[in-house]
Amino acid sequence: MMNKITKCLATLALLNCVSAPAFSAQYEIEKGENLSKLAQYKDVTTIKRNFAKQIALNYSVLNADLKQTLSQYKLVLNADQLPSLGMHTQQNTRLANSALQQLKGLPQNTGSLLQVRLASDTMLSAWQQGERPLFAFAPAGDDSQWSEIEAFDQYGDIHYLSVDQMPTQPVFIVELDQQKVQDAGIAVMRGILSANKFSKTTVSPQNQLSNEQPLQTSVLKKIRLEDDKEPWISGGAEIYAIVTGIDPTRDEPILDIVDLPYLDHDQTDYSPNQVLIHWQRYRWQAVDLLLMEQDDNTNYKTLAIKLLEISEQVMASIPDLQAQGYAIIPKLTNELLKAMPDEWFTNNDDYVDVFYTLFENKDYQEYKGASSNATITLSPLEINPRLN
Repeated sequence: MMNKITKCLATLALLNCVSAPAFSAQYEIEKGENLSKLAQYKDVTTIKRNFAKQIALNYSVLNADLKQTLSQYKLVLNADQLPSLGMHTQQNTRLANSALQQLKGLPQNTGSLLQVRLASDTMLSAWQQGERPLFAFAPAGDDSQWSEIEAFDQYGDIHYLSVDQMPTQPVFIVELDQQKVQDAGIAVMRGILSANKFSKTTVSPQNQLSNEQPLQTSVLKKIRLEDDKEPWISGGAEIYAIVTGIDPTRDEPILDIVDLPYLDHDQTDYSPNQVLIHWQRYRWQAVDLLLMEQDDNTNYKTLAIKLLEISEQVMASIPDLQAQGYAIIPKLTNELLKAMPDEWFTNNDDYVDVFYTLFENKDYQEYKGASSNATITLSPLEINPRLN
């Protein structure tokens, strides 16, 4: 019996010796494949590039989907609206979308973030008549440093396009659905800020508004951004505001996020008549207004957490808040700006402009921000309660 066991063990040992190199080789192959897959989703630009190439290579089967959906009234198509994509490409698209949600700090139920947009309606007729398009994506980094724009044809060959001159050949741009990204991102930021003690809206009894008291606000009557000479491949801006002030009852900052979804283009006057500041939320009759632009580098979860960390540090560094009064607000805003990574200030991204020390009950006409990039008209508005 012992001889049989010994022989069996010897046989198993021999098999292990033989199979170990094969197993090791297979492991290394799988490891390399996994690393290759991870590299495809390492950043937003890489994801857009890979998707642009996939769409280009599949153009012969996607052409019908695109032509059936796009028109002069609709130049954009979401990635999940391309049913003719092969199963392998659809799987890659789902993986890319999941990676994008993580890179942007968004929840997994945000939905499809990749979209395909015809660069201009002037290209529509030529494309509909059969001219073959290219598939491009915006490069990474500062757009003032871009030297060319990379695009793929349906064979996967690379073409290099001018940064400043829009091509006459039809070009589809692979990009993020910026409005969906910003809506979800602002929700993430508000969730983080409201969960933190800094964003609680508790006010003292003497400051609480009863049903009989009017609401003091400031309304954004007009806003305009200056021309930043954005390349043709860049879509409309997605702007939001951060109103910074001090809590009415505690020595803690208040950071309120306000979406400005209509603010798409430079050199355009917008008249939103939007309530921007609710004054009962702040201790003094003064706040700062920081304008930000959503871009591919923005991770909303990281941004909100960073804002809270810096706010806490600033408030902890002030021994007597009441003695300094509202002068602390610009200090808080400046520290928030200084804390932002350098890459957030490239490609015209994130920081747009800042308005220091805006006062309650003051009318601001054609008022320029500190960087002279934004001009606003801000007016006080008292909203009376409904009389039943």
